[in-house]
Amino acid sequence: MDKKNTILVVDDEERNVRLLEHLCGSLGFKVIIARNGHEAIEQTRSQLPDLILMDVMMPVMNGFEAMSTLKKEDRTRQIPVIMLTALGDKRDRITGIEKGANDYLTKPFDTEELALRIRNNLQIKEYHDFINNHNQLLEKEISKRMQELNKAYEELDSTYNKVKGSYIETIQKLNMAAEYKDEETGTHIRRISLYTKELSIALGMDQSFIETIYYASPMHDIGKVGIPDGILLKEGKLTEAEWTVMKSHTTIGANILRDSQSPFLRMAEEIAQTHHEKWNGTGYPDGLKGEEIPLSGRITNIADQYDALRSKRPYKLNLHHETVIKIITEGDGRTRPDDFDPQVLEAFKKSGKIFDEIFNTECDE
Repeated sequence: MDKKNTILVVDDEERNVRLLEHLCGSLGFKVIIARNGHEAIEQTRSQLPDLILMDVMMPVMNGFEAMSTLKKEDRTRQIPVIMLTALGDKRDRITGIEKGANDYLTKPFDTEELALRIRNNLQIKEYHDFINNHNQLLEKEISKRMQELNKAYEELDSTYNKVKGSYIETIQKLNMAAEYKDEETGTHIRRISLYTKELSIALGMDQSFIETIYYASPMHDIGKVGIPDGILLKEGKLTEAEWTVMKSHTTIGANILRDSQSPFLRMAEEIAQTHHEKWNGTGYPDGLKGEEIPLSGRITNIADQYDALRSKRPYKLNLHHETVIKIITEGDGRTRPDDFDPQVLEAFKKSGKIFDEIFNTECDE
């Protein structure tokens, strides 16, 4: 860690405070102290520590109540909290998780394990802070461009072709930004555009929806411009912390596209946010289930899955069309048929031959 991290120790027992203060100090961290939940809230709001070690049973306000308050506030909700308690009951652990605890240790704790957990949680927070800071600069610049685009929409002639032409130019520019991050993105986004169009036709959607998703779906991964190259282009398996950062490309993309007046960009926003959600509720970033997921996201999800399985990547080989069809429709342990909207899955089965033709025609150089 480049800077000296600050840890807030919250405990009403002096012996525990001194032990934790000594441990954290020996690890090179700055330590601040609170004796109960109220003090913890005040210290957190004023000092904004990098991590909190929170006892549960304390006078005035217990640790669960204090943590619940901090996790509801924008400025403090991202600060990781490790709950420390003498209670070993399963219900207490579940309560801690429900209130927002990032980690949980039962007293008496092993000092080596606690040190490791502190470092792991600080690393995850460091990734989040990097993304947030990087994202603010990125979003400010893109927001400026989007505002210029929205102003252009207001001033343009009301004819549909001019509006669509302005959008297409914008999407090409933004997608060029994504291609600089990943050179394989260009052909991938062209295929996604064609896949989603075919699925929409197979589902019997009207022409307006078909045309909108055709131009909106290529923006599904625009949020990857906010992911560090060391994670985005890593050839090996991502760590848990790196995977957490990688998954944030969904919300980054939605933030980039937010509040546009263009129907194309509004659909692109919902696709960016939801194209990794699953029908059975096991997707991310919000764990949406069934029809909570917009239809555009459900369509793009299966199109993206198909193309990812067909494509060669630094960390995987490409699969044949027949193999991919079997994985998506029958499952392979990692992918399951109930990941997908049943109606969209049926449309995919009907469109399989067309998907294969698209992939072979729009293949990577």
